[in-house]
Amino acid sequence: MRKLSVSRAVMYVCVAVYSALCLLPMLLVLIISITDEDAILRNGYSLFPENFSLYAYQVIFTGGSQVMRSYLISIFVTLAGTVAAVLITAMAGYTLANKSVRYRNGLALYFFITMIFSAGIVPWYLMNRSLGLTNNILALIIPSLLFSPFNLFLVRNFMGGVPDSLRESATIDGANDLAIAFRIYFPLSTPVLATIALFYGLDYWNNWWNAIMLIDDKSLYPLQFMLLRLKSEISMLNEMTMLAGADDVTLPAESVKMATAVVTIGPIVFFYPYLQKYFVKGLVIGSVKG
Repeated sequence: MRKLSVSRAVMYVCVAVYSALCLLPMLLVLIISITDEDAILRNGYSLFPENFSLYAYQVIFTGGSQVMRSYLISIFVTLAGTVAAVLITAMAGYTLANKSVRYRNGLALYFFITMIFSAGIVPWYLMNRSLGLTNNILALIIPSLLFSPFNLFLVRNFMGGVPDSLRESATIDGANDLAIAFRIYFPLSTPVLATIALFYGLDYWNNWWNAIMLIDDKSLYPLQFMLLRLKSEISMLNEMTMLAGADDVTLPAESVKMATAVVTIGPIVFFYPYLQKYFVKGLVIGSVKG
């Protein structure tokens, strides 16, 4: 059995303490979400709740069909948008990494400019309206579909490290760029593609801006926007209750906030461990190659 050195023991302790500190806020959010609202108002946030209550979750899932519909919409938008965005970014990254493409540095500069300058909200909104991206499911996907320049350069740097001899050999065998990209470059770039898939997935899952600007139909509300409206309505009702002098009625404003966080981050927390190894490898390798 290998002897545990002092330095390694210190490292393990530091990692354990840091992990506990990272876990503590998530545990606090979960505990507050199942704590009675009156206890929260009396004692504030606590890791040891005075009274247990699931009332916040009952409020969220009242009319549960709407919540489940919003869940399904968010899942569909996240999956469809992520797959499309990763595919576009991968093809663009392959193009910029291909040394035989003319003006590829000029194209890279064109994409880089978009990281610095933005047209603004008004042109963005008018363009979406002119394209008919209002009150339909595409309004939640296409406006966010254009790839992130950061993700693009991450993919380009990674693919730039793939030996050119592989592409040259495939070209001699008669393969075109489409076949080379999908059969050689994309499989070899799985770590970085999984990394940007996580980035895109998080963006789509947490996106409520498109719904605010482009969606009026309640049946198309994604989960984030629907829960945002629910929290706003509860806060408004609490203010109205206080103005009316009905002190005996307490709506779970604080616990609903935490329950909302639990409901929204749940799928991401369960999904992330499956991508973690690709996430770390893609960031490290993609940052030094090219």
